[in-house]
Parts: sequence; structure tokens; C-alpha cells
Amino acid sequence: MEVRIFILFLDRTMKKYYLLPLLILITFSATAIAAEDLVQRQGSPLIEPEVERNEIIEAKIDDEDFEVGFYGGLYSTEDFGSNSVLGARFAYHITEDYFIEFAAGETTTKKSSAEELFFVELMAEDDRTLRYYNVGFGYNILPGETFISSGWAFYTAFYAIAGIGSTQFAGEDIFTVNFGFGFRFIATDWMAFHVDVRDHIFELDVIKEDDTTHNLEMTGGITFFF
Repeated sequence: MEVRIFILFLDRTMKKYYLLPLLILITFSATAIAAEDLVQRQGSPLIEPEVERNEIIEAKIDDEDFEVGFYGGLYSTEDFGSNSVLGARFAYHITEDYFIEFAAGETTTKKSSAEELFFVELMAEDDRTLRYYNVGFGYNILPGETFISSGWAFYTAFYAIAGIGSTQFAGEDIFTVNFGFGFRFIATDWMAFHVDVRDHIFELDVIKEDDTTHNLEMTGGITFFF
């Protein structure tokens, strides 16, 4: 009886000794696998986004600073009606924001309301031609882009301008102040389209003495860079 109890005890004890190394081996193997997996994860990002990159086409705009062109539209001479006007402009772009512009234009006025009413001639026919010359300082308030469909983008600028000059009208050379706004649409790297509104302010003595007049001009034109 004592011999059977000893053998049973010995058998259970040996099983424990056999299981202990096996458990240690399994624990070390799991730890090694986890460490290797961690190293692999640290060597590469956890998330690899699949983002399709868009192709960027750089703008082909040259850096010419000079701009010259022509314009036409309407010039409303106070008391002498609205008439067609033609002119030319030359601009020098000092920076991306500031520019200087020289402009000259010509229009032929109609008879004034007083002449039409009283059937009189207040000036000779040759004196009805109005010419102006001015220099202005401009500032690009809102430079930006205009998109036409998804594949076409054009540079644009909304600008303010003010200046001084001279107006030849009714046989006189009259000091003139002008100011206004404009919109520039750059179609290519060498050509642009303009829409402008200007107010030419000068004193006119044809109807009455020292009459300060506001003469609005609305034009559209084309310019070229060089």
C-alpha cells in the first residue's frame, strides 16, 4: 500500500516538472513574436492613405512691367450730353500692387441744353471737341483669379486709380482731377482686357462762371504687356 502511494505521488510530481519548462518556453515564444511585430509596425506607418495627387500646372505669366493699349466708350460731359470717346493708355507697374498710368482721350460734345432751348451758339464748332491728358496712380485692391470651367483660370484685378491732368475744351486748357475704378482681366501672358469708370472734375465757364463739373466716363479696352 505504501509503495502505490509513493509511485502515485512521484508520477504527479514529475508531471509538474515537465509542464513548467513547457510553459516557460511558450511564454518566451509569445513575447518574441510580439516584440518582432512591434518593430515592424514602428518601421512603417500604421495607416497608409491612398490619395490621388492632382497635377499642378504653373501659371505662364511673364514679368513684363509695361502695359500699353487702347479703349473706347462713353464720356458724359456735364450739360453737353453723352458722347463716344476714344483713348490710349500707358502704364508702368511698380510692384504687384501699385502702378502709374498715363492716359489721353478725345470726344466731340453735343450742344448744351441752353443752346437747344434758346437756339443760340455758345461756342464755335471746333471748340466742341474735348481732349484730356492725365497721369494717375493706381492700386490693385482685389487681385485674384477667375475660373472658367475646371481647366481654365485667369488672373484678374479690381483696382482704384486717381490722378491729375488737363482738359482742352471750349478753347481753354483746364486743370482736371480724376478718380475711378477698373477691372483688369489678363487673358494671356501678354494681353489683358479692361473695364473702367472715371470721373473727370474740372471748372467750366461756358454756361456760368466757376461751374465745377463732374464728367463721367465708362470705357472698355485692350492692353498689351511688354
